[in-house]
Amino acid sequence: MGILSRASYVIRSKVNALLNRAEDPTESLDYSYEQMRDELQDVKQGIADLTTQKKRLEIQKRKLEENVEKHNRQAREAVQQDRDDLARKALEKKKSKMTQIEELEGQIAELNNTQEQLVEKKNKLQNRIEEFRTKKETMKARYEAAEASSRVSEAMTGVGDEMEDVSRSIERAEERTEEMEARAEAMDELEDSGAFEDALSDKDNIDRELESLSTNSEVDAELETLKGELGKGDPASDDGEASTDEEIDDELADIESEIDADDLEADLDDGGNADEAVDVELEESEADADKRQN
Repeated sequence: MGILSRASYVIRSKVNALLNRAEDPTESLDYSYEQMRDELQDVKQGIADLTTQKKRLEIQKRKLEENVEKHNRQAREAVQQDRDDLARKALEKKKSKMTQIEELEGQIAELNNTQEQLVEKKNKLQNRIEEFRTKKETMKARYEAAEASSRVSEAMTGVGDEMEDVSRSIERAEERTEEMEARAEAMDELEDSGAFEDALSDKDNIDRELESLSTNSEVDAELETLKGELGKGDPASDDGEASTDEEIDDELADIESEIDADDLEADLDDGGNADEAVDVELEESEADADKRQN
């Protein structure tokens, strides 16, 4: 195969592929139907022209037949007037007209046969067109149903052109979101590690570390103070604090034993003043004990 033949073959194959992709079956069917209708119209036009031509020949035949009758009368009149010469001429014209009539009858017969054939072909073509129209509508309905089903399936499965664009948009959005999340996490990690300095602060890494240590020391000291106030200090100091608590309890017991039972009964008779005095004395003793503990 030569270069030109190969190039021609490639071009034809490319054009054929493009036409196949661009071709709409429904449009092709409609176009074929219109072509067949045009052919039927041409056949009808041909039959009409043929019939017109036949009618013209029939008219010409009738005129010749009228001339034959005329020449026949002329010949009779000439014979009656003893004009054989005129009768001969009339008969000669009659003979010529009859010959023409025979020729016209042959032509008319041929036109009749042709007309009958064309009418038969026209009827067959018309029947084919009607059958093709029915088949065309059926095929168009099937194609449109298949096309609609295909579009729905593509939309549900996401393989169509438009759904493919939507899927790509979603993928790009997810990739962009993941990229931004990773970048945000990276910035937080770098900021926590001190790799990035605050643009509004004049402190460097050493200042920040010292400040962190100082803050931790203050927090530890405050925690120890709070634990001491709540009696939850270190085990080493627990024995001293426990002995102090026992001394306070013994002192409170001694104070309570020094109160005379008789005086308490008298105070109760006086309206409960003794209870208040005892409570005040107990509160003062507890306050002194707390001061000593601190």
